[in-house]
Amino acid sequence: MLLQIPGVLNAEQIRAMRNRLDAAGDAWVDGRATAGYSGAPVKRNQQIAEHTPIARELGDVVLAALERHPLFISAALPNQVYPPLFNRYEGGMTFGNHVDGAVRVLPNGIKLRTDVSATLFLSSPDEYDGGELVIEDTYGTHAVKLPAGDMVLYPAASVHRVTPVTRGARVASFLWVQSLVRGDAQRALLFDMDNAIQRLNATDADELARRNLVGCYHNLLRLWSEP
Repeated sequence: MLLQIPGVLNAEQIRAMRNRLDAAGDAWVDGRATAGYSGAPVKRNQQIAEHTPIARELGDVVLAALERHPLFISAALPNQVYPPLFNRYEGGMTFGNHVDGAVRVLPNGIKLRTDVSATLFLSSPDEYDGGELVIEDTYGTHAVKLPAGDMVLYPAASVHRVTPVTRGARVASFLWVQSLVRGDAQRALLFDMDNAIQRLNATDADELARRNLVGCYHNLLRLWSEP
């Protein structure tokens, strides 16, 4: 499931975050520091070293915003979230076709299965040329370039790339989610069902039908969820 999550951060939050990132200096390192075996040869960007204070501070801002965003919760059904990272593309930097690694290790040593990938755009589209996130799935190829503050969710198993940035700088945050529901098809079905329930609640539809549908949702979640 490919989904845009609007308004994860507001304009004030974006401005403050960009000011910190633009002044981060030596905290910016070669992006290949976190690339896997297949990603390193095609990855050319910069990223904030993940164990620095600024990475933890700004990552906490992103996590707090996601915890309050009902669309993210409904779509990702998060069990664990990898601490957000931050990257920058400029001067022709790019990231070729790759698939995200299946497992990442959290700072506390716990392993996290990457079911869902997410990119939170921190640069407005008019600030840079190129830099589209291109995602391939069973329905074709999708080029994503969102307003600052918006996030895109997509299956971590998807082949994806970032096209070369030929003007300006593309700054973003990215993260991975281990979902309560491993399968993308099952998550998509639960997401559609949750949306239907919310629409029925808003229109004060038949109470018994709504209760039965809510029961079906939770029974499917119980069937498919993993601890």
